[in-house]
Amino acid sequence: MIIPIKREGSLEEWAIIELQGDLKFDSTDIISKYIGDLHFSKSGIPILIIGIHVLHGKEVALPKPFAILEKKDNATDKMTDESQVKTEYIVKALVKKKLVFRSRPKPIITNVPKCN
Repeated sequence: MIIPIKREGSLEEWAIIELQGDLKFDSTDIISKYIGDLHFSKSGIPILIIGIHVLHGKEVALPKPFAILEKKDNATDKMTDESQVKTEYIVKALVKKKLVFRSRPKPIITNVPKCN
């Protein structure tokens, strides 16, 4: 079986974020949730801010890149008597690097004044 893979114009480049530990949410709906801010220092070091915690990481190239594919089912083929669904995949993005955060998060706020 031959499955065509199409590549559109200029591809986006994505990165994998690798964290040590777990991210916990109050709700089960975690799709499109805001997690934090990702910034890069002037020297290119990734900095991830989650709530009141900051994590410093490093950028690592993947040994083999990944492709992000979107499956597309075309309409049935009218030329043959059999109803046949043709499947093709469209390359949406490439993943060539990952951002690794191995250190423990450090709190941003350290001395909070107490109100009497």
